[in-house]
Amino acid sequence: MKIAVARASALLLTLSAIAVAILPARADDAIMVGAIKLETPWTRATPGAAKAGGGFMTITNTGTEPDRLVTGASPRAAKVEFHEMSVNDGIMVMREVDGGIEIPAGATVELKPGGTHVMYMGIESPFKMGETVPTTLTFEKAGTIDVDFSVEKIGAKTPAMGHDGHGMTQDAPETGDGEHKMAK
Repeated sequence: MKIAVARASALLLTLSAIAVAILPARADDAIMVGAIKLETPWTRATPGAAKAGGGFMTITNTGTEPDRLVTGASPRAAKVEFHEMSVNDGIMVMREVDGGIEIPAGATVELKPGGTHVMYMGIESPFKMGETVPTTLTFEKAGTIDVDFSVEKIGAKTPAMGHDGHGMTQDAPETGDGEHKMAK
């Protein structure tokens, strides 16, 4: 009897470890890959005709060497890039970040609306509030991880309360991401 209980316990522990290893990271949990910690991945709902959407999160490098977020992919978009916003001659412009996003050792980088962010290009169907957008992110040193970005309402400036206990959703005009001017 003791052997059967021990085997059942070992099997349960093994199955739990496998489930943790294969499930994508949830939007409201801190996620670790190597020395990189990802927190509160989220995106906004998109209007019906929109072909692009932004993704946001906080990335902390707990290691002693810099790392770099180099690629992204999602089954919901033709491609995933990393973009930054800046003001040139009084006009807000958005451009792709060459070579990915550097995460300095011991530093935290916030991907946020109006700043550096994940850019979903060629989305095939609108992102709807309450769903998640599966995304695979690859870091130069830490490796690859699957992350689910939670979808907040159109125009949200922060994730809704309850994801990390820190954010509050702020409403903004329903402009979507389509009003950014792309720089060449």
